[in-house]
Amino acid sequence: MKAMILEKTAPLEAHPLRWADIPAPSPGPGEVLIQVAACGVCRSNLHMIEGDWSSKGIPAKLPIVPGHEVVGRITRLGPGVQNLSVGARVGVQPLWSCCERCEYCLTGREQLCAQKQVTGETVDGGYAELMVAKERHVYPVPDGISDAEAAPLFCPGITAFGAVSKARLAPGKRMALFGFGGVGHMVQQLAQLAGAEVTVVARSPLHLALAKKLGASATVDASSSAHLEEELTKMDRVDAAVLFAPSTPMLRQAVQVTKPGGVVVVGASAEVGELPFGDAKTVVGTLLGSRQQMHELLRLAEEGRIEAVVESLPLERVEDALARLKHGDLAARAVVMP
Repeated sequence: MKAMILEKTAPLEAHPLRWADIPAPSPGPGEVLIQVAACGVCRSNLHMIEGDWSSKGIPAKLPIVPGHEVVGRITRLGPGVQNLSVGARVGVQPLWSCCERCEYCLTGREQLCAQKQVTGETVDGGYAELMVAKERHVYPVPDGISDAEAAPLFCPGITAFGAVSKARLAPGKRMALFGFGGVGHMVQQLAQLAGAEVTVVARSPLHLALAKKLGASATVDASSSAHLEEELTKMDRVDAAVLFAPSTPMLRQAVQVTKPGGVVVVGASAEVGELPFGDAKTVVGTLLGSRQQMHELLRLAEEGRIEAVVESLPLERVEDALARLKHGDLAARAVVMP
């Protein structure tokens, strides 16, 4: 099969990905073989490819096929697969498998499982014509959603769902979103579905324009630190803030604009700094969401209540998509298609 493989981590400008012919995988017990139709391009892919996470053991092997938000059709069943059929259209998210036995797996927090395998980081992913997935970790994709629009539901979508579920939103609540893009544009939609008014804080004119189009109650241009401080000073305090920008100053600003007793949800690496205990604010990290939440998100997409804003490219042009992501030239999500 054709695949885009990573043999050695390096800056994107050194072209570390190679378009290659590699042996097609075969499904083992409890696994299915998927013909990939679309795979979203995530900033996590960029971090892994450029070696930012090498000290954390990511990628876990080389060479590896990156890509972890995948939609395709099942072409073959491995031994023991009972609940899926050849031809079914399914999606795969970053959580490729988990142990099914630990306290996290047994309490709907399987994304925290210490033995989890991660699509495209510890096992081969979706930058390929074919990939293998676990029967218990694939999800039927509803009719009426294109492959390109469905793929981002399986990373930015479930990540946004998990973050918003922690923000304790309700009709009439106010939320500030720091950082916009693939995940952020879905956080905004889900927060608005919960009844919240959303203020988006972002640097890129592309992102600010999309946030307004999606119904943000206000936007704040963060491209100038002096202007940002001035705008945040004028802002009314919010009930919750969600951060998907890897910025310590922005995280501290998110804490600053949150009401006493409010919640700050953090989905990117940053330092909190001083946290006045008397304000009783909650700062909580977030990672993906549960498998049950993934099913709930797909139902919302099927009903047309949330949608991914995407740009599609051929798989062999994935480096172009990653470069645009690196330089902030994407409004939301790029999707590559074999």
